[in-house]
Order: sequence, then C-alpha cells, then structure tokens
Amino acid sequence: MTVKQILRIGDPRLLEVAEPIKQFDTPALRALVTDLIETMHAEAGAGLAAPQIGTNLRVIVFGFDSNPRYPDADAVPLTVLINPTIIPLSERQKGDWEGCLSVPGLRGSVPRYTRIRYSGFDLCGNAIEREAGDFHARVVQHECDHLDGILYPQRMRDMRQFGFIDTLEASGQLIRMPCDTSPANPDHAA
Repeated sequence: MTVKQILRIGDPRLLEVAEPIKQFDTPALRALVTDLIETMHAEAGAGLAAPQIGTNLRVIVFGFDSNPRYPDADAVPLTVLINPTIIPLSERQKGDWEGCLSVPGLRGSVPRYTRIRYSGFDLCGNAIEREAGDFHARVVQHECDHLDGILYPQRMRDMRQFGFIDTLEASGQLIRMPCDTSPANPDHAA
C-alpha cells in the first residue's frame, strides 16, 4: 500500500463529518486501513483518522509500543476502530498538550475526559469495546474528533496555551520534545 499525504489545517475536507462504514472486510477497506497504519507509522503519529488522508469515512487507527514523540506515554495497543462511539466514564477532564499531523509544528492544551469507554468495529465487523484512561483515552478522543470535522484547536479553552512547538519550548511552557529527524515531516505534531 502507500504512505499518504496528510491534509493540513485549512483544507475544508478536514471539517466535514465522515460517513459510516456499511460493509466490512472489503478490499477497499483493507487497503484504507493499511494506508492509515503505514502513514501513521511513517509520520511517528500516535493515531490517524481516514479524513486526514482525504477519505471521508469513520475509520481511525491508533497505537504504539513506544513513540519517540511521547517517551513517557504508556503503550497503546494498535487498534483499527470503525464507526466508533465514545462514552465518558466520569465528568472529569484534564488539560494537556496535544498536536496533530494535520496541524504541523503547533501544540495546544486541550481538555479531555480522563476515562472513557469506546466501542466500534474492527476490520472484519467484529464488535470492539474497551475502557481507556490517560493518554490512551486522549488519543481516541482526538482521533474521533476528526470524524466529526473537529480539529483540536476548536476544543481549546485558552488560546494563550497554543503556539509553535519551538516557541512554546523556548518560553518554558512546553517541555522539549525529542528531536525527530524524519525527512517526511520535520515538524511532526501528534
């Protein structure tokens, strides 16, 4: 399959609500999932949604054993999640820094539920239901937002906690991220 170009903020396709998958385990769906996983890995992302590569379908992938951009994050199992839904398990939200492959070079503090239950389907149409907390929950919420045409800056409550990674690091607001010398995108943002 192929590493796809990631759409960037300003592309109106990122603001569309994605369509649900109606047929599972098709060659086209398998190809899409492979492209998503390969693109996510090539860009060192924690997750990726189909709309980010220009496919307006309710499909996300996420997961990593370790990620150089998130060295303190616990491993998240590689997951293909189709037609996902999220239920918060408490009203507690916590703000933390996020980035996005579609918003390169920038970070912002985004409030997210700290514990969630998510459900959906795998590639073959088998039901998935899991509970997640902390970074795992944040990644799932972030990727599901893409399916509803929402980019993380739209979730922010304080635009003073939004800026270019290097500027935020220089001002001490953001702890320095490890260097990423990937030629594909030197500004990798989550």
